Amino acid sequence: MDKEKILQKIQESIQDTMNSAIGIEITDVGDDFICGKMPVDKRTVQRFGILHGGASVTLAESLGSIIGSMQIDVITEMVVGVEINANHLKSIKTGWVYGKASPIRIGKKIQVWEIKITNEKSKLVCISRLTLAVVEKR
Repeated sequence: MDKEKILQKIQESIQDTMNSAIGIEITDVGDDFICGKMPVDKRTVQRFGILHGGASVTLAESLGSIIGSMQIDVITEMVVGVEINANHLKSIKTGWVYGKASPIRIGKKIQVWEIKITNEKSKLVCISRLTLAVVEKR
């Protein structure tokens, strides 16, 4: 399957979820990475008008979970988040943020992903680490 079809399939799979509700879009994907973007607007800012940390964590966990699921047999397995942390390094009031999830470790039972979120000037806004467990589907 070519990259455009994969991107379209991923985008369709996140429709009618929190991802689509806050405007997350998947922009690139490879064998072991995924990129996406999220608007900084009324859906994703906190009361002081800056990007909500929870929105950054949602972008991070979404990207990590999507690419994590691409590393397993989705017929018999699924990935679930067991831990996520985030360091919020720079505030942003408008525009877009861009995330890229890259592997730290892809194991048979545990995956660890690093997600870097940057602003439109490629300045680091947030860095996150996501741990996923690979579990049998029931």
